[in-house]
Amino acid sequence: MPDAERIPGLGSGDAAVAAAQERAAVTGGRNLADVEPLPIPADTANLRQGPPLHPDCTVLLPLIGVWRGTGLYGNEPGARDPQFGQQITVSHDGRPFLRYESVTWKLGADGEVTEPGDRELGFWRPQPDGSVELLVAHAEGRIEVFYGQPRSVASWALSTDGVLRTATSFRPVVGAVRLYGVTPDGRLAYVEERAHSDEELAPFASAALERIAG
Repeated sequence: MPDAERIPGLGSGDAAVAAAQERAAVTGGRNLADVEPLPIPADTANLRQGPPLHPDCTVLLPLIGVWRGTGLYGNEPGARDPQFGQQITVSHDGRPFLRYESVTWKLGADGEVTEPGDRELGFWRPQPDGSVELLVAHAEGRIEVFYGQPRSVASWALSTDGVLRTATSFRPVVGAVRLYGVTPDGRLAYVEERAHSDEELAPFASAALERIAG
């Protein structure tokens, strides 16, 4: 064991508890909304506010915003009732990439929220040759690297080049394909197909989300 007296900040268990309580007297009532802004430009999901969009990201411009709506899992014939809710946020800080976040929640047969769903974080990275990279980290224990191309000024098709799973990842995903597009009525729509270690590429989810900010 290290000598606590020789290492700054280490001491007895009682002293550590007392120090933690003292710190909590200042921070214990604060949450995310109470934290002071960072000393750098804040991300923006609104092209009318914040730093100007980097020229390299023009090819992804229609994606920027906050989008919310409902979607369906799989591809069951006749399925109409939404099975999950979702919010996607695509923002930037003026540099040549976009920040991506997806939060979902599961819906019951009557449309009520039953529990939190999947979460994703990542970055869209446009490349000089016109291609697009998308890096996605899944809370369930998986990281995916997508490569793709714009199909039009408002649609993008991507497929995985690499998938890394942790030992505790509970879905044996080995590949995926995604198609995103902004529809003529202004919604962000996507479809995703996934391949598992014991299943070929098959429909996984689709949604059409309304713009709520940006």
